[in-house]
Amino acid sequence: MEFYDVVVVGARSAGASTAMLFARAGYRVLLLDRVRFPSDTLSTQHIHRPGLRLLKSWGLLGRLVETGCPPVRRISYTVRDVRLEGRVPAEEGIDAVYAPRRYVLDSLLIEAAVEAGAEFREACTVNGVLAENGRVTGVRLRTPRGAPAEVRARLVVGADGMRSTMAGLFGARMEREDAPMTCAYYGYWERLPAQFEVYERPGRLIGVVGTHDELTLVAAYFPQSEFVAVRRSPAQAYLEALRTTAPELAARADMAGRVERLRGTGSQLNFFRQACGAGWVLVGDAGCHKDSITGTGISDAFEQSARLVGSVGDELHDPAALDAALLRYETSRRQLLEPRYDMALESAKLQVPDERMDFLRWIASDPESAEAFLSVAVSHVEAGRFSAPTP
Repeated sequence: MEFYDVVVVGARSAGASTAMLFARAGYRVLLLDRVRFPSDTLSTQHIHRPGLRLLKSWGLLGRLVETGCPPVRRISYTVRDVRLEGRVPAEEGIDAVYAPRRYVLDSLLIEAAVEAGAEFREACTVNGVLAENGRVTGVRLRTPRGAPAEVRARLVVGADGMRSTMAGLFGARMEREDAPMTCAYYGYWERLPAQFEVYERPGRLIGVVGTHDELTLVAAYFPQSEFVAVRRSPAQAYLEALRTTAPELAARADMAGRVERLRGTGSQLNFFRQACGAGWVLVGDAGCHKDSITGTGISDAFEQSARLVGSVGDELHDPAALDAALLRYETSRRQLLEPRYDMALESAKLQVPDERMDFLRWIASDPESAEAFLSVAVSHVEAGRFSAPTP
């Protein structure tokens, strides 16, 4: 039977970055995924500033740029008659927004994990866990040819997404669950010049950003209550949302062309699962998933990976010390994600009350406050950055 220090199940942004960091820390790591890569997945693609900082510190931001992911340096936010617009704030040498295609980003992270010493096996399906005295000690899986196999590990990481198989195998309990609030559809457009743009009106939100291959991602959000109607004719609902929410964008789109198929989901689940137990831990969407409307999922995954590996440090070989480290990670994860979770659910109401419009007009009247507001969109700047306009 094979033995590793860490087995990571799921090789996308959370799992691949976790495998890379554990391998860089000197541990023997096995990274598994049930699909073959390169592989695409539903995603807003936007990496918020905390995630970009981590990519830079890991030596991967430059490599991402080299894949042809375009830097987007202008940002605008339009609600009714108010538009805030400006440059993406520069911070720590990062002055742009990046929204890579997932088949590019995830493959890049897997390559970095392998370079660090992790072993990667694709097309492997995990169908059970090994346990001794109540402690997870490994996984059962099927190889690409369907043969059963067992792998032992000191720590098993579930990074297999919102509908995590590993969470079920671990018996991770649901700690908080909120009803779905939106559904979303997005497509890719060619010949559609764009900056990082957000348009909002009651019941609709449109997000726009450039990505690989000179394409522009345009996403439309609808209330969950409309999902049944929207999915009957998603292309029609999508184009109507553009026309009624972002008429300037719709006019540009009339001169452009949509490529690939329209992608969408009504499964915008909102929950926190128990993050860890004896010998196991969840990262990324496996442990916490929220409405994608704020677009923080990739950055959240990177930050969780960094906090997990930082919490474990060199204590992986001592079960008691490892359990204490995992509990530290669980506390840290809550502190990181709870404010973002609440912000996502608030945004997902798709409401634009008059009080908010008054606030936006107040913000628009003061350049310093407007700059700080736009910074929130890319950097998670604390609200304390805002200052009242001078009368």
